[in-house]
Amino acid sequence: MAPRSQLEIHTASLGRLVKEEASYHSELKEQTERIKKLEAQTGNDDENREYTLNQERMALQQTRNVLPSLKQKIEESIATLDGLLIEEGKKGPESNVEHINAAKEVISKARTAEREIA
Repeated sequence: MAPRSQLEIHTASLGRLVKEEASYHSELKEQTERIKKLEAQTGNDDENREYTLNQERMALQQTRNVLPSLKQKIEESIATLDGLLIEEGKKGPESNVEHINAAKEVISKARTAEREIA
């Protein structure tokens, strides 16, 4: 089996980063909903409720803290992949069209996800 090209490796890496970012945004929504639900609850166990609320708020903040660095990694990965696409395109007929198309598709997905989140 031939070794994977840098284009393949970076394409897969960007795809994983995009999925990871989507997962964090999903987690962010779930945590926000749990906090709203806990805040709306009333009952006798206020001490436990407050502790749980604080834990959920800390988890929410940790999730928020991850997103900027993840976004930066995605932007860097897109830039690297763009450079690799240019290099692959310079190969002319020897370039791997399948890998080029896969890379362009994952870049497109990353940019679409970026617009949807913003």
